[in-house]
Amino acid sequence: MVRASLAAIVLLISLASGLSYAEDNGGLYPTWAQLSDSQRQVLSPLGSEWDSLRPWQREKMLDIARDYPKMNAEQQSRVQKRLSDWSRMTPFERENARKKYQQFQALSPQKKEELRKKWREYQKLPETQRQTLRHEHPELSGADDLEN
Repeated sequence: MVRASLAAIVLLISLASGLSYAEDNGGLYPTWAQLSDSQRQVLSPLGSEWDSLRPWQREKMLDIARDYPKMNAEQQSRVQKRLSDWSRMTPFERENARKKYQQFQALSPQKKEELRKKWREYQKLPETQRQTLRHEHPELSGADDLEN
């Protein structure tokens, strides 16, 4: 499950690396209108920007749509939330998310595990304590849902 979560994060953050892909793709990657009904349903949060995604971004999203029926309800819900959250992000927020992800990927396996452990502990805190921590450490905010 963590593996699927991380895969979803990778795919969503990868969207931030390009702003648009407006040129003709030679028909290799379908336009929004060419997607199947089930693909459009899964990828609906990206509908308004689908035709401007780069080919590799579309390919990754098509992989999500392909694997979606194999996911359990919790994983599907997580994918939908992340796609929706991503679609509402500004370019600046997407850039920050990509940078944070790249920083995380550059860490040693031990440091990654340490951060995951701290994240799990944070998730167990009551919301009031989490709000206090976010207020006291605004530089750390924006990390919500990295491990969900």
